[in-house]
Amino acid sequence: MIDKKKLESYAEKLMFRMSDSEYETLLKEFDIILKQMKLIEDLEGIEKVNPMTFPFITYEQSLREDEVNEDEVLTLDEVLANTKHVVKDQVKVPKVVE
Repeated sequence: MIDKKKLESYAEKLMFRMSDSEYETLLKEFDIILKQMKLIEDLEGIEKVNPMTFPFITYEQSLREDEVNEDEVLTLDEVLANTKHVVKDQVKVPKVVE
């Protein structure tokens, strides 16, 4: 069961700020998701179905090779131009996990 207190805890850990109405919306959405999961769980023979780990069968599809476009490569100065917190040519970000 997902409750507001649990959502507030997760939001704090992820450094989110949410209004009460946003929590209510999220709680309703979780309720719908959990009901849908229960419906799927109750399907006869569902335990025999392999979980899907990729949106298509990889051995039947071919993905394009990545190509470097020299016109789109950013310089280090361009990459760091939008941040205030730089340490040794890297963007310093706050710790977000415990």
